[in-house]
Amino acid sequence: MSFKRFFFQMSAAWLAAVFSCAAYAEADALVRESLALVEQGKAQQAFDQLATAEASRAGDPDFDTVLGIAANDTGQFTRAVFALERVLTVQPGNSRARAELGRALFSLGDNQAARQVLQETKRDDIPPEAARKIDEFLQAIDRNEEAARSSIRGYLEGSIGSDSNINSGPGNANVAVPSLGGLVLTLSPTSVKLKDSFYSVGAGVSGRFVIDPRLSLIASASGNYRFNNDYNDFDTNQFDISAGASYKVGKDEYTAAAQIGTFSADNRGVRDQRGVVGEWTHRPDAASQWTSYLQLSTLRYPGQSLRDAERYVLGTSYARAFRAGLLAFGGVYAGTENERAANVPHLGHRLAGLRAGLQQTVNADVDVFGNAGYEERRYGGADPLFLVTRRDKQTSLNLGLTWVPFVNWRVTPQWSLLRTDSNIAISDFSKRVFSVTVRRDF
Repeated sequence: MSFKRFFFQMSAAWLAAVFSCAAYAEADALVRESLALVEQGKAQQAFDQLATAEASRAGDPDFDTVLGIAANDTGQFTRAVFALERVLTVQPGNSRARAELGRALFSLGDNQAARQVLQETKRDDIPPEAARKIDEFLQAIDRNEEAARSSIRGYLEGSIGSDSNINSGPGNANVAVPSLGGLVLTLSPTSVKLKDSFYSVGAGVSGRFVIDPRLSLIASASGNYRFNNDYNDFDTNQFDISAGASYKVGKDEYTAAAQIGTFSADNRGVRDQRGVVGEWTHRPDAASQWTSYLQLSTLRYPGQSLRDAERYVLGTSYARAFRAGLLAFGGVYAGTENERAANVPHLGHRLAGLRAGLQQTVNADVDVFGNAGYEERRYGGADPLFLVTRRDKQTSLNLGLTWVPFVNWRVTPQWSLLRTDSNIAISDFSKRVFSVTVRRDF
């Protein structure tokens, strides 16, 4: 959670409570207009017009409070500290100014001072919702401090749900095969769309060993088992391990890691993956983040070596927190999956896709979310059975909410839709999944 998103979640009651002093009621037109601009998301315009008057107005608590808020929203954190400390000298009970000072101190890297200021704010007579938000943010400060020192974290989760197509099979059992003169073949019952309910269990652990404030060693491991109620031949499990290093420089963080993963169905290995990933994260301000990555992987299919491939994917994404607890993100990626065997170009493909999503805070305990994706895959040669070069267009949609009933517990009901339009009949399918996941973080 960013400070900017945190303060955007403050209710009208919070604003009324912390600006209830008589002096604010008599604030002049410049202060009222600037506060209105900040609340409209025009903080830069507010800051510019306040900054020109700072020399003559410094010391006026109403002026300095709004100047501090605008300075925080535009990333002028040092200016915010000076203005807000002037406010608290005159109005030590101004809770909004104290909370904004905590925001500025945190953004400048002074976690200890930020915690002290926010704890003092919580002791004020502020609305209950604001107090809960401060509790959440104090926990976020703890997590940020923990990220700066060696730590180990883990989780356990369980899910139940229903899947309309557990084997990603086509809906029609009768398929015409051009290489056989258009002969219509009937697929086996387990090769067409199968519906089933399921449950799954998963666990993971991650660790960070801090060598110095910039350099850390990182590692993680996770696993998931999924069990179908009726069609146990399609039970799956997946394990992933990664290890690498992270290096921070100012607003940038660089990460490189080796990755190992395995996917099995009916307790038989289906795919093994080995590779490396490099990632660059840039945080231009407290409310936004760019992430770019390059992933290089080797794919092995036990018992089906003809499908072995080398996969390369390059992508970038952007996320930003807006007013009233709204978080938006979007990204694009492209790559290739090159077949290792000779004379099977129909098994390799080029891929490109995009993803976008929104998350909205409803209250202190509930977020709703939605995300969508699109991926297009173009294969390298004609399929020997269907005599056409395969083209897939895959669309996905996920809708759900996250409820936090207790600290470190999350309950996530979710509905997902996946649709793959393909010119190869046996690769054309759709599926709908509804699930509820309960997770405990440690």
